[in-house]
Amino acid sequence: MVRMISDVKITDVAGTAMPIRGNDIDTDRIIPARYLKEITFARMGEYPFIDERFDPEGKPRPHPFNDPRYRGASILLVNKNFGCGSSREHAPQALLRFGIHALVGESFAAIFAGNCLMLGIPAVTVASSEIENLMKLVESNPQTGFKLDLQEKKLYSGGELAIAFDIPESSRKALLEGFWDSTAMLCANLNKVRELAVELPYMTGFRS
Repeated sequence: MVRMISDVKITDVAGTAMPIRGNDIDTDRIIPARYLKEITFARMGEYPFIDERFDPEGKPRPHPFNDPRYRGASILLVNKNFGCGSSREHAPQALLRFGIHALVGESFAAIFAGNCLMLGIPAVTVASSEIENLMKLVESNPQTGFKLDLQEKKLYSGGELAIAFDIPESSRKALLEGFWDSTAMLCANLNKVRELAVELPYMTGFRS
């Protein structure tokens, strides 16, 4: 389910995980530029890594996003500098609409992480050794359940393993308090918005 504009408070994300190995995976790999022409995000969930998942004839290639073992995964495990390259909201939109609701990685491109936040997708970081262990765990046991707890800043897996993660405090607070969407912030301050609007000449028809 895709989250719409609201004041939804996100305290945790639970589910299975999917690993995507490789450093410097850029936004053009996540969502090729030709799909940026679409006027809505409605079909973005069809496109993540599409050029890697299918050959020119449309036949599936081996890829985690095609692997039935990871079907239904809600947490994406990644390596360094994930989401680098050009800024495009379509990249996190594609991941979200595919079913990804949180990312755990070694590091993220700053703009990409910001775009994820605006969609309510936590992008948290852990040490390289932890990511490698998590990827190996998921590759050997794809049905391992995870819980990413934003209040405790810990990732739990299989009810046994607990890994501390990092996330900018401002991002964590926005997710926990439900202000990850800038429109939600405006709605929470409508009185101030209305007060300011009557002071702006172009909002009052330039009447003095």
